Amino acid sequence: MGVGKIIQIIAVLAAIVAGLWSGFPQAGMVIAILGALAGWFVAEEDRQRVLVAAIALSIVSGGLGDVPAVGGYITSIMGSLASLYAAGAIVIILLALYGKLKP
Repeated sequence: MGVGKIIQIIAVLAAIVAGLWSGFPQAGMVIAILGALAGWFVAEEDRQRVLVAAIALSIVSGGLGDVPAVGGYITSIMGSLASLYAAGAIVIILLALYGKLKP
């Protein structure tokens, strides 16, 4: 298991913990940094899937808020995952832009 895979696992676990435990004051910053690092290590053939997942998560992250008892937790976790994937997507877009512009 490489460094990229370990960072991706830690990032997803941090997003889940941040979604469940709202008392973590710097959760957004930690998720953004881990998402950016995870985006850096995404293989080139998987980049399109990550971009689609980032779009899909940001669209559907609040869709289960009305489920009794667990809807708030699910919505919070999905929102954290959407933030994680959005940070990774930004890095992927910047890497693609750099790849196009470099001589």
